[in-house]
Amino acid sequence: MSREKSLILAARLLSVVFTPFYLPTVGLMALFLFSYLNLLPWLFKIEVLLLVYLFTVVMPILIIRLYRHFQGWSLIELGRRERRAIPYIISIGCYFLCTYLMNALHIPHFMSSIVVAALFIQMICAIINSWWKISTHTAAIGGVAGGLFAFGEIFAFNPVGWLCLVLIIAGLLGTSRMILRQHTLSQVLSGFGVGLVTAALTILLM
Repeated sequence: MSREKSLILAARLLSVVFTPFYLPTVGLMALFLFSYLNLLPWLFKIEVLLLVYLFTVVMPILIIRLYRHFQGWSLIELGRRERRAIPYIISIGCYFLCTYLMNALHIPHFMSSIVVAALFIQMICAIINSWWKISTHTAAIGGVAGGLFAFGEIFAFNPVGWLCLVLIIAGLLGTSRMILRQHTLSQVLSGFGVGLVTAALTILLM
């Protein structure tokens, strides 16, 4: 396998592993592992994670895939400017339903704030993508960085080590999106900035 093909394969793998839909689940896992919330019962933590995973990962991916199959569109065709709104509408609806259920089940607001932050990131990216393409992949990893910063302030723990890891992943992910010619450098950096600021402000102000 040539070096160029290896780079493209690695870039595709990174894009799949760090899909934007995993932001709320990863954020909650980090919260349960690295804050005093690790004292909560395991059953409760698993129930919350399963709820969030179902409505922010499984449902949007499944519905988008079914819609694309019904329309007979390829992934490239779905990525066209006039069709990019469809995945956003589907995922925003799923995220909104998830926050509604979390509130109805009286799950603490600082847990649902992660989903709300991801919802706001999706909405802002959807608005921007109506006139300019922005990277939702780096927006999601930027949201993880913003969430770490915010929860570090709220729960008084030092997130520097994990922030360094997230920044390394963000660099690799942004590079992969450019290798795949999905985004330019400005689109990658803008996505990260939107995710970072939106998540940090949402969590801190909720």
